[in-house]
Amino acid sequence: MIDAHADQDWRAWFAEHGARLRLIARQWTRSEADADDVVQEAFVRFWKHQRHLPGDPNALVVTSIRRAALDLLRRTDRRSGREQAVAAEAETMTWFEPEADPCQQALIQSLALLSAEQREVVVLKVWGELTFDQIGEKLQVSPNTAASRWRYAMEALRKHITARAHD
Repeated sequence: MIDAHADQDWRAWFAEHGARLRLIARQWTRSEADADDVVQEAFVRFWKHQRHLPGDPNALVVTSIRRAALDLLRRTDRRSGREQAVAAEAETMTWFEPEADPCQQALIQSLALLSAEQREVVVLKVWGELTFDQIGEKLQVSPNTAASRWRYAMEALRKHITARAHD
């Protein structure tokens, strides 16, 4: 059962300290939205697990904010590194044999025109032989998002190759 008094306590505490905590979080994050996320995560962690600990609650919350911000930066940097590595690999990858027929050459050129997200799904689906569930898990998106990217990629490839055939 939720204690109505405890609900009001956290609201009052956050109303008093929230703006200051957001300014603190902003010092360790790359955007306002990230700062908001970090404050929310840190405050929930504090309120659920640390508010009854002895000591200055402000110090505990600030420590929690710093930890949440650094965790977010590490996750973002790792994801960005993975995305850049995949993009670099996709740009340098030889899709087919160098002496490919004209249809294969058209496909190679068309793949380069896809967005990085669409090209990544095509690579994982065709060459990785993964399902949309597996692709979604790998890319940290829903299976429906992976399937949508696939459909948009197939439509874009179809349009580009058809246009080349009529040139």
